[in-house]
Amino acid sequence: MALPQLATAKYELTLPSTGEKVEYRPFLVKEEKILMIAQSTGDQSDILRAVEQIIDSCTFGKLDVKTLPMFDLEYIFIQLRSKSVGSEVEVSITCPDDRETKVSVNINLDSVQCVREVGHDNNIKLTDTIGIIMDYPRVTSVNRIVASDADTAFNIIKDCVRQIYDTENVYDKNDMDEKELDEFLESMSHDQFEKMQNFFDTMPKVKHTVKVKNPNTGVESDVVLEGLNSFF
Repeated sequence: MALPQLATAKYELTLPSTGEKVEYRPFLVKEEKILMIAQSTGDQSDILRAVEQIIDSCTFGKLDVKTLPMFDLEYIFIQLRSKSVGSEVEVSITCPDDRETKVSVNINLDSVQCVREVGHDNNIKLTDTIGIIMDYPRVTSVNRIVASDADTAFNIIKDCVRQIYDTENVYDKNDMDEKELDEFLESMSHDQFEKMQNFFDTMPKVKHTVKVKNPNTGVESDVVLEGLNSFF
């Protein structure tokens, strides 16, 4: 005789990148085991793959997780963690005034948001006639870059190029020769390269600001937490 089936609650969230509504369930013991095994290795790539696998299961396979921007992935996992284990987490933060003293702070995960800066644009004008359309870093990109010994900043930019255009043509990334793309990016001036880096500096981020008080100095500071590692 078959055992009874345990019912699982369902919730809904909004993807920060598109505004799409996504149904999800809390992660279960089987998914928690996947995460614990990945965390035990201490390897960032293993942890990212585990997060990817858990999100895929808990959103019923309806999302193409590999193509999600990292900030979508982080936001979804925080929502999953909140509904699965509890919204309150305790994190250890280093006080910025002496960069030494650590204090524990409780955070309500339900208050963590994905923040988009005013003026952010994925269409970057390098000159009056030449520009680049960028994609956001995805989990597959980050996994590949984490495992690489090459110049990280350059590889992130290269991986996220979607199109290059001028007044006459639009050149799709899939049709570009890799060497030609390298040469194009390497021919940028310092100011043009900074425009590219600014795209990543201002792109949407999962972040939360907390106040911490150094018990040794009495100094109170605002600390901005960003990314999954800051919350767990």
